[in-house]
Amino acid sequence: MITSGNIKILVKLSNMRTNSSFVHMDKERVKKLVRELIIELGEDPTREGLRNTPERIAEMYKEIFGGYDTDAQLSIQFSEDSDVVIAKDIQFYSMCEHHMLPFFGKIHIAYSPNGHVFGISKLVRLVEKFSKRLQIQERLTKNIADELYAQGVKGVIVMAEAEHLCMRMRGVRNDAMMISSAFRGIYEKKEERQEIVEMIRKSSSDFVSKIS
Repeated sequence: MITSGNIKILVKLSNMRTNSSFVHMDKERVKKLVRELIIELGEDPTREGLRNTPERIAEMYKEIFGGYDTDAQLSIQFSEDSDVVIAKDIQFYSMCEHHMLPFFGKIHIAYSPNGHVFGISKLVRLVEKFSKRLQIQERLTKNIADELYAQGVKGVIVMAEAEHLCMRMRGVRNDAMMISSAFRGIYEKKEERQEIVEMIRKSSSDFVSKIS
């Protein structure tokens, strides 16, 4: 059974497990590894176009994998109440942990406050915290729902729609979109979430209707 109590424990363990490793990324080692990879691919790392590529990739990794060292700042809350708060069409980019190729799309977050609300920027930071990691979409969706629900809100809905380059560029080479969802608290009951999903559907793509 999912409760805010055991989710708080899981969130804490997840943060301890992931935050401890990436903060100390050795940039020089990454540059050497990238240079070795360039050689293994049959290229010349000293030619003009590739000379600074290891440096650029090391800097890029610090940015696109910054979620391991990101605080969503959900502790900053405001004393206010509402039946439901919806933040829709939050754009995200992430990297598939299976092939290290990008997947990207939009995430919708809805939550029912319990006397306190979060600034919209904190929800965006929450998405970035978990998307800027090696990820899979299903876990990304659950991570966001669990961390928000652990703050004591009454219920959470997280829905994500994404394109996966690991499927477009290789393997089956198909343009299919992937949809995932997570429901916590009061929204685990279909009758409770139905109206909220409908509110999102009215001004969002039709993919939402498939999971309502």
